[in-house]
Amino acid sequence: MSKKNVKCLILIITSFFWSNSYSQKPIKLIDAQDPHIQFEGRIGMNNPGIAEIYWPGSSCKIRFNGTGVKATLKDQGGNNYYNVIIDDDSIYVLKLDSNKTTFTLASNLSEGEHTVELFRRTDWNDGVTWFYGFQIPSNAKILNPLKTKNRMIEFYGNSITVGAGIHYKNNPNATSENNYLSYAAITARHFNAKYSCIARSGIGLMVSWFPMIMPEMYYRLNPFDSSSKWDFSKAIPNIVVINIFQNDNSLVDLPDDPQFRRRFGKNRPTEDFIIKSYSNFVQQIRSHYPKAYIICVLGNMDAVKPGSPWLGYIKKAVDSLHDRKIYTHFFRYKNTPDHPSVEEQLEMAESLIRFIDVHCKW
Repeated sequence: MSKKNVKCLILIITSFFWSNSYSQKPIKLIDAQDPHIQFEGRIGMNNPGIAEIYWPGSSCKIRFNGTGVKATLKDQGGNNYYNVIIDDDSIYVLKLDSNKTTFTLASNLSEGEHTVELFRRTDWNDGVTWFYGFQIPSNAKILNPLKTKNRMIEFYGNSITVGAGIHYKNNPNATSENNYLSYAAITARHFNAKYSCIARSGIGLMVSWFPMIMPEMYYRLNPFDSSSKWDFSKAIPNIVVINIFQNDNSLVDLPDDPQFRRRFGKNRPTEDFIIKSYSNFVQQIRSHYPKAYIICVLGNMDAVKPGSPWLGYIKKAVDSLHDRKIYTHFFRYKNTPDHPSVEEQLEMAESLIRFIDVHCKW
C-alpha cells in the first residue's frame, strides 16, 4: 500500500475513534459564510449561516492550524457524495445524510497548518446540500485563506463533463459519478484556476432526455428554480468550455421519444436549425463574458465518431460568429462502451490543456 493510501486509511479509521472524544471538547465554529472559507462554483448564500451547494464540482475549503476538523451538512435526499481532501493530498469519499449531521473529516493530524476541502462529486439532480460550516477544536486557529486563484475556467456540458459513469465498471451506483476526475476538473486544477461546472447528465442544447435544455438552465444559481438567476458579474472566467450535443445527437433520431415530439413535433430539426441553435447559445455566453476565450469542444462519445455531422455543425456555427476568441476543438472518439473511464477523461484533459496552452494567452 502506498504512503498516500496509508495516510488516507489512517484518517478514516481514526475519525471514528476521535469523533466521540472530540465531541466532548470545546469547539470553535466557522460559520458557512465566514470569509475564511473559499468556495468555488455557484453557491447559494441567501440564508444567514448556510451555504447551498447545487452543482457538480462545487467546493468549499478552509485553512487552519490544528489537529482535526469537522463539518455540518444536510442533504436533500442523502444521495450526494463528496470528496474530502486533506492537505491537497489524501482523499476519501463522504456520503451525506438527509438529516443535519456533523461529520468528522480529519482527526489526530500532526500539529501545524492543514487544509480541508469538500468537493461535490455528484450531479445537481441528486439534490441540494446545505453546508452549515466547519468546526475545529477551541485551541485551534483558523488561518487566512490560501492565495486567491487569479484564473478561472467555466464549463457547460452533459454527463461527460459531470464525470458520470467514470467508475461504473467497478461500482455501478451513485458513487460512479466523480466530477473530481472529469476532464473539466483536471484541466482547472492543472492551471490552478477557479472552477465552475454547469452541467447535467442527459442534457442537450435543443432536446434532452428530460424536459429542460441547456439554454433553460445555464443562467440559474439554483438549477431547480427557474426564477433563481445567477449574477454573472460575481465570477468572470478567463475561459469558457462548452461540451454539448452528445444527447442531441442521440435524440434527433428518435421521433417517438416524448422529448423529441415536445421540441420538434414530427420532423427532425434541419441542419440550419441545429447550427443556429448552437450559435445562439454561444452568443448568449459571449453576452455575459465579452472578453473570455470560448472553446467549443465535442466528444468523446459517438457524437464524434467518424462520419458524424455534429463536428461540422459546431464549426459552421462558430465560423458564422466571426469572433477570433471563439475556437473549436474536438476530442478523439473513444470507441468503447458506456461513459468515459478515468483514463479516457484524462486523455480529454490532456488534449484540452495542450489546446489552451497554444491558443489562450491568459
